Amino acid sequence: MPNTTIRSIQEPARATPVMAEYDVLVVGGGPSGLTSALAAAEDGLRVGLIESRSFVGGNMTIGLPVLGFLGQKGNQIIEGLPQKFIDRLKLRNAASEHRPCPLHMGITLVEPEAVKTVALEMLTEAGVEVLFYTFCAGVIMDGDTIRGVITESKSGRGAILGKVVIDCTGDADVAYRAGVPCEKGNAHGGMQPPTLMFCLAGVDTEKLRLSIANQPPQARTYLTDFIPAEYFGQNNQFIIVGLRELIARAQTEMGLKIPNERTIIITGLKAGEVWINMTRVKGVDGTEAASLTMGEIEARGQIDDIVTYLINYVPGFENAYFTKTAPFLGIRETRRIIGEYVMTQEDVLACRHFDDAIAVASYPIDIHRPADDGCTLIWCGDCYDIPYRSLIPTKVNNLIVAGRAISTTHEAMGAIRVMATCMAMGEAAGRAAKISVRGNRAPADIDVKELRRQLIAKGAYLRTKDSAERARELEDA
Repeated sequence: MPNTTIRSIQEPARATPVMAEYDVLVVGGGPSGLTSALAAAEDGLRVGLIESRSFVGGNMTIGLPVLGFLGQKGNQIIEGLPQKFIDRLKLRNAASEHRPCPLHMGITLVEPEAVKTVALEMLTEAGVEVLFYTFCAGVIMDGDTIRGVITESKSGRGAILGKVVIDCTGDADVAYRAGVPCEKGNAHGGMQPPTLMFCLAGVDTEKLRLSIANQPPQARTYLTDFIPAEYFGQNNQFIIVGLRELIARAQTEMGLKIPNERTIIITGLKAGEVWINMTRVKGVDGTEAASLTMGEIEARGQIDDIVTYLINYVPGFENAYFTKTAPFLGIRETRRIIGEYVMTQEDVLACRHFDDAIAVASYPIDIHRPADDGCTLIWCGDCYDIPYRSLIPTKVNNLIVAGRAISTTHEAMGAIRVMATCMAMGEAAGRAAKISVRGNRAPADIDVKELRRQLIAKGAYLRTKDSAERARELEDA
């Protein structure tokens, strides 16, 4: 019988081979990692990107629309490399226009499989060296300075070095292992629950939208959260959020277990295809394998009842059938670094300007509450800046963090976590890394004014206090 009391083993020391050395090493190939690598590689630096899965694109590949390109006043606030990526997808008829949405400000539908192909095409064209099936298992430190990462893969254990490392893992995996202080969740440690997206085909989306659009206000049984019925009369591709009364009926009449108080339906780019954002698993920690496994098991177990509900209660789903699930759980929240500046809810709601702003965002504070089946939404009325200091961790040099793991509070993270915003942060991180390498200065010490000049020159959208003041003067005139 095995000895079950053993709690640890002593591994023998060994030499770890250096597999590659880069000017800029990007860890994680999701929305922020993609644009980080593209930006860093633009003028000849050697850039490597490692990704634990077999494809790049991250959450853009799980059936969600890309949120965040448009502001609360209808203007486009994410441009630059993120827009170039959407333009490339459009060449394959794999992306929609940026469509205004009363709830999400703007939605951009993308075809998940095309995202994988186009993202990899752009990276290889830019000369980025991509390595799939590779996990970051540790870091290489020289005092307080990160020199690279330890990887695990089918090839075994290896080391990859970088003059600057960009953590785009979403979970601050590199930063955490390097000793950067991190936080998780709200004041009680509760994190937003993840969702396993899944896809149905055979849906009559015209019947679905018209069933809402044609309801007179006094007779409407549909509660489409914050989205007026008129919206569905004007848009053939859309998001539905609500239908709470139908869920309540399904739970009462059929005893269905639906872990969400709202129906969330996203039309795909293919006729009759919809993606469903309704599974919900509370208590998952996306940084722990056992917890993620539990989340996958429970989320898959929720799908049957949700499909039964949709087919029996929601117009247009009468002939729908299941086709596929997303390749992984959609994680909304895990670690957040403590950086040189911690962005707050007050910064978001005050539409705050920062002198070191490297991106502009407008998505509302959107928190899928950890303890119940509801959601908190708070809009600021316009847009707000993301400061470069929030991408720079404390206590570790030569490291930049981009994506939802930047330095924010739980509430502010609920606003900056969407994909277009993460892509904009990624572009800024990549350009900052390039300035750092070219100038032989730590990312914390670069000239942020130069970074802002380069971002604007490459087409990124940034606000200035002067332009905001002029806009107010025009409104008052």
